[in-house]
Amino acid sequence: MGVGLRLARRKTGREPKEESRSLSPALQRASREALGFQVVGSAGAQPGAWEGRGARAGDWRQGQPGPQPEERRGSGMHPWAAAYLWVLPSQKPEARAPQHAPFSVVVAIDFGTTSSGYAFSFASDPEAIHMMRKWEGGDPGVAHQKTPTCLLLTPDGAFHSFGYTARDYYHDLDPEEARDWLYFEKFKMKIHSATDLTLKTQLEAVNGKKMPALEVFAHALRFFKEHALQELREQCPSLPEKDTVRWVLTVPAIWKQPAKQFMREAAYLAGLVSREDAEQLLIALEPEAASVYCRKLRLHQLLDLSSRAPGSGRLGERRSIDSSFRQAREQLRRSRHSRTFLVESGVGELWAEMQAGDRYVVADCGGGTVDLTVHQLEQPHGTLKELYKASGGPYGAVGVDLAFEQLLGRIFGEDFITTFKRQRPAAWVDLTIAFEARKRTAGPHRAGALNISLPFSFIDFYRKQRGHNVETALRRSSVNFVKWSSQGMLRMSCEAMNELFQPTVSGIIQHIEALLARPEVQGVKLLFLVGGFAESAVLQHAVQTALGARGLRVVVPHDVGLTILKGAVLFGQAPGVVRVRRSPLTYGVGVLNRFVAGRHPPEKLLVRDGRRWCTDVFERFVAAEQSVALGEEVRRSYCPARPGQRRVLINLYCCAAEDARFITDPGVRKCGALSLELEPSDGASPGRREIRAAMQFGDTEIKVTAVDVSTNRSVRAAIDFLSN
Repeated sequence: MGVGLRLARRKTGREPKEESRSLSPALQRASREALGFQVVGSAGAQPGAWEGRGARAGDWRQGQPGPQPEERRGSGMHPWAAAYLWVLPSQKPEARAPQHAPFSVVVAIDFGTTSSGYAFSFASDPEAIHMMRKWEGGDPGVAHQKTPTCLLLTPDGAFHSFGYTARDYYHDLDPEEARDWLYFEKFKMKIHSATDLTLKTQLEAVNGKKMPALEVFAHALRFFKEHALQELREQCPSLPEKDTVRWVLTVPAIWKQPAKQFMREAAYLAGLVSREDAEQLLIALEPEAASVYCRKLRLHQLLDLSSRAPGSGRLGERRSIDSSFRQAREQLRRSRHSRTFLVESGVGELWAEMQAGDRYVVADCGGGTVDLTVHQLEQPHGTLKELYKASGGPYGAVGVDLAFEQLLGRIFGEDFITTFKRQRPAAWVDLTIAFEARKRTAGPHRAGALNISLPFSFIDFYRKQRGHNVETALRRSSVNFVKWSSQGMLRMSCEAMNELFQPTVSGIIQHIEALLARPEVQGVKLLFLVGGFAESAVLQHAVQTALGARGLRVVVPHDVGLTILKGAVLFGQAPGVVRVRRSPLTYGVGVLNRFVAGRHPPEKLLVRDGRRWCTDVFERFVAAEQSVALGEEVRRSYCPARPGQRRVLINLYCCAAEDARFITDPGVRKCGALSLELEPSDGASPGRREIRAAMQFGDTEIKVTAVDVSTNRSVRAAIDFLSN
């Protein structure tokens, strides 16, 4: 509805409220000649609005102009001129099949908070998912299909190692030398928790030194790229490297657009793909990937918690399937030397029992977050429809680690723990590794205490700092469920260990129960528990106890920690499997609209040349919780304000509410900018130049394409969510 004109509504399935009447063609032409739009931020104007101005600079304005932006200098245009909306005939939303570049192999990287890994499959044999090779380091004799998300950089910031190698090398450094090395662990959560994420956001290493987060993530992704390509070359020497790999990166579904864009920017910096070949990289939502993988599972590959005998930790009898095909595949999967996992060409038995319209929940319980999504099965092609926007929160396994750190603070003093972490960073890592090993053995029916080794450096440092030993500290503390072992260990009762889980586990259950209470998800009978934290017997027991009484069937896939990784490979083969998603937020732009007395607030009135305009109107593209089909486009057309303009910059706004009217309403905020880069006009086409932009909100990322209508040439278009 820019320039007081009703904008064509190419979106959504919902009829928007009418804000004004269409103007006559003559008045449309006069309005286009008289007014232009300036996007806020492009010339230092009042934050958050489009500015209408007269044809002569300085005639009238809303806010004070600032410095002329660099991209406008030398373009032959006034500093206040940017773009205005061009009126098009109303059309229905169009859904186009997404175009993806050809590929020979899919490589998926599951970049987790606590552990990471990769897997791949060839387009010629998509049913065979090849897991990454055994990682160096770790416990001897144990096959590690994922590696800790640990990055080690040299004192000058150069890459040294990742995963077990980084952890073990850092462990072996002299304590004084370790202070200068940059060791990062569990840093993925920083991206989720950052409220003002930008390309300049910093991450803090264990020793307190900071480094740009983008470089940290790029180092890690570059490591996986080189590791995966080396293995591909060994398996298929004739495979050309360029343009043959489709990369897939997993992110939590609750991540907002800036975090998703940040991962893509890190992938560009790491050299996974170039900006020109952006379609070679897919962003996969973790619970969606798990959902895609669970479709392929057979019954013997699932652990049904509802079949456990009451009060025991053992499985009851499960259905036995006498299939030579199954046995052959299972033998291959269990081979010590095989890293190939074969999936069904169709769907697994559990899915075969489901009918069109059946609903289920996927609870992805990872290291940093719990991610919940609700899917409905569509027939006849078995595609999936999201019923409710992704939800969850910071209730991952690291919450248990934080509870342990708080427990240590109660015993030895928070100031001491802070000092120890800063001055003995490598020893602190040793302590967290020791706790992690014991945490994995915790269970609701375990009898007997758990011993946690304290590094000698901790014991010695405490005695020097406090003047007495750790045994004395334990006796003096108010914590009576942790004792000192004569073997130099903390001895913790099972009840005490389970208590460390309770805040995190309770948060997960509360989120699931709140989701199940939503009217949109009524009728759900099945819940898939996936993610690394889902391996915990404490979590499994708590979820089954809380939700089993509701008649909900709780199912855990075998190799649950690899569910998302394998599903990401399958998603890379067929990105269209999730056909409909829910928009998590309302998105739109700020425009001028024809002022209607009684409908618009008086303070929004703007009068120019006898015409009455309403400022700051929120022109909605898509509403929160609205169903948007994959490939469905929201179209808008824009016209440069002056000939020779090389760039159109349009601010985007978002909010959680569906009914926001103005960009100044509470909760509405600027979240990004739509940028259109224009080639010089050849002057062959007289009249105004029309740029038609098409935005897609139904994919895992918000995407935009644009075309110059007069020449039918593509225009470089992008949405930047990190510019704030």
